[in-house]
Amino acid sequence: QGQLVESGGGLVQDGGSLRLSCAASERTFSRYYMGWFRQAPGKEREFVAAISWSGTITEYANSMKGRFTISRDNAKITIFLQMNSLEPEDTARYYCAADPSYTTVVTGRSRYWGQGTQVTVSS
Repeated sequence: QGQLVESGGGLVQDGGSLRLSCAASERTFSRYYMGWFRQAPGKEREFVAAISWSGTITEYANSMKGRFTISRDNAKITIFLQMNSLEPEDTARYYCAADPSYTTVVTGRSRYWGQGTQVTVSS
């Protein structure tokens, strides 16, 4: 059973930056589409960004465009989320997802999910 492990979360001030990582346990994931979701307390999980297995196709939620950048390193079977200009509204637990289907990833129905990493932005 493949696993995804997120890291890089933490406490940052308004306007700051963080870089999240998601490491996959198996080489198979290098051919999977992958993405990031987040969930704040009392809110539904929401899509953040997704990336194709080759890294050539990326997609972002409107509120993250221009501030967040998703990337991947297939040699390390890892994806990243560079988050800049963070706002208190970005406070949430961020989850990594992976699936053979791109549509499945962006619609939040991925087969594989990590445990998440907490991001807290203070005002």
